[in-house]
Amino acid sequence: MTKHKSNIENLISQFCPNGIPFKELREIGILYNGLSGKSKTDFVNGNAKFISYMNVYSNPAVNTQITDYVNIAPNEKQNTVKYGDVLFTGSSETPDECGISSVVTNEIKEPIYLNSFCFGFRLNDKNIFSPEFLKHLFRSDYMRNAIGKTASGVTRFNVSKARFEKIKIPIPPLPIQQEIVRILNSFTELETELETELEKRQKQYEYYRKKLLNISQGIKRQPLGTVLNLKNGYTPPKAKSEFWTNGTIPWFRMEDIRLHGRILTDSSQHITKEAIKNSGLFPPNSIIISTTATIGEHALIKVESLSNQQFTCLTIKENYKEKLLPEFLFYYCFILSEWCKNNVNGASFQIVNMHEFKKFPIPLPPLSEQQRIVNILDKFESLVNDISIGLPAEIKARHKQYEYYRDKLLTFKELT
Repeated sequence: MTKHKSNIENLISQFCPNGIPFKELREIGILYNGLSGKSKTDFVNGNAKFISYMNVYSNPAVNTQITDYVNIAPNEKQNTVKYGDVLFTGSSETPDECGISSVVTNEIKEPIYLNSFCFGFRLNDKNIFSPEFLKHLFRSDYMRNAIGKTASGVTRFNVSKARFEKIKIPIPPLPIQQEIVRILNSFTELETELETELEKRQKQYEYYRKKLLNISQGIKRQPLGTVLNLKNGYTPPKAKSEFWTNGTIPWFRMEDIRLHGRILTDSSQHITKEAIKNSGLFPPNSIIISTTATIGEHALIKVESLSNQQFTCLTIKENYKEKLLPEFLFYYCFILSEWCKNNVNGASFQIVNMHEFKKFPIPLPPLSEQQRIVNILDKFESLVNDISIGLPAEIKARHKQYEYYRDKLLTFKELT
């Protein structure tokens, strides 16, 4: 870091010895909305590309290899994205997850639209920033803290555009931006190499998982609703501190799966006993599967818990506990997940068809065969998804290193 710091300090001494100018977003650009007035049918056999919510959420730089399409009529008035735009998610389950950014760092050669749950920011003068610099800046701790303060809500939080456009951002000279980009990209390139290797292993895992879970048609099957109890998750009111303060009961949300994998013993947020409804807690060894918004993500929860309303909890009924292993059910939920993605209702807000969901056939091979499949897949699961060992651990360590240097390099003294 000493060499990197020295280079940056020299550039600051040369170009801005008295500090960096900061300006409010509304002074340097405009906000625009995503798609409007669209129904479910507009997303069937579409004629124009659009950037999905998950594309924005998952990528600091927009993935322009787009496979999502929407129907746009001739002369229809909709906003299109352009090179240098910064795109943001508009809402989330918690304020600190609102306004996740993704920058358009590639030239756009065709009309590309933005989904309705996101919004964009466009600079009046694109020459004052490198898009690559913005890619790092808007995901820095400084900007994430500022953006989080613009969100409000109860069970779901939404960014206030009026507050958002008042956020102040630093505008360092381009030579400083370029040097910071050079340093930070060297970290992300190494992380990308590791992720590419992990992706190869994941594909191998998926291949064997599908092969092992291709259960013979001769095996007895029962409808999901016959074998499993279903419960909905919920979010206790955030305004009631007695539901959250000093809570000890795990309360799961999508971020727990993204950060800690699919086999979980604790969550990042907890609730108190006072927050529990009459239906009680989810029992240990339950499966939670997302049946709204981001469809089909699932995890095996080893402890008593609850989750937010995005998840449906699946628990093996008493009279099937000697016929179905929770671990086998967990792996078979990868098959269920694909079914869920193809059986949704709604366009702007998707939800699984729960009537048909309860009819989904669950195979019941002999316990010895279930255990054999579990033993094999457990080894793959650890190799590919256990963040404490192997490639996942290395990627996590490299990302932590990147975040450390990013936040150091993107901390500026404001010019007064």
